[in-house]
Amino acid sequence: MPPAKKRTRSYDPARIRAAVLAQFGNVREAVRTLDGDSLARPTRLGDWTVRELAVHLSMAVESVSRGLDAAEPAGPGVALLDWPFATAERAGEVDEDVHSLAATEPDLDALYARAHERITARLAGAADGRPVATRVGAMTLADQLVTRTVELVVHTDDLNAALPGLDVPYDRQALAACTRLLADALAVKAPGASTEVRVPPFAVVQCVAGPRHTRGTPPNVVETDALTWIRLATGRTSWRAALDDAAVRASGERADLGGLLPIMG
Repeated sequence: MPPAKKRTRSYDPARIRAAVLAQFGNVREAVRTLDGDSLARPTRLGDWTVRELAVHLSMAVESVSRGLDAAEPAGPGVALLDWPFATAERAGEVDEDVHSLAATEPDLDALYARAHERITARLAGAADGRPVATRVGAMTLADQLVTRTVELVVHTDDLNAALPGLDVPYDRQALAACTRLLADALAVKAPGASTEVRVPPFAVVQCVAGPRHTRGTPPNVVETDALTWIRLATGRTSWRAALDDAAVRASGERADLGGLLPIMG
């Protein structure tokens, strides 16, 4: 796990709470429209069907409620910028839980209603700095909620990819937080200041070892949109495919990020 040496970006806890609830609401409205044929469709996530993907999206917020129901964990915590690098170790565990819950929860509408009711109630009285247990270790509630924007936005994109025309919307604040955390994680993975990565309007980070840029136009620049960046950072698309589709603009000898991606799987 790369060390989180960069200073962690500041997130407004109230806005992040609202973003998590808003994006989960967007997904909930879309899932309740799906029929059996749609739920049985494959996704780009291994053997998961749309139904299993929908179950996982409910788990993204239910994990917050479970953490707040449990006693506060002891021991050292996980820094927010460590989280993107720690998730792959738990992928098998997540897969097992998704299949198990999908097999025992036939009513997705009821599942989502319970998840929404629980997280709304638990967040109402919870302090942002309250430690909660997660799959990768203890985090503050505020940090865990930032990670939930990543889970919800990334898997909303998976849902839209599986069902063209569904077009589940992205809450702007959730999209921004997801983009920023993954951009900052790149700067942790490849520390330096020779390359500027721009994801307008949400993030600009400097990374990659080499000569430091001080003024004017940087010699090495990568620019893309938020969803393309998120797909690159999570392995949903490749660097070469994004370049070929003109979804990424890269200039300079240190602007090739292909060897640094994905950041999380």
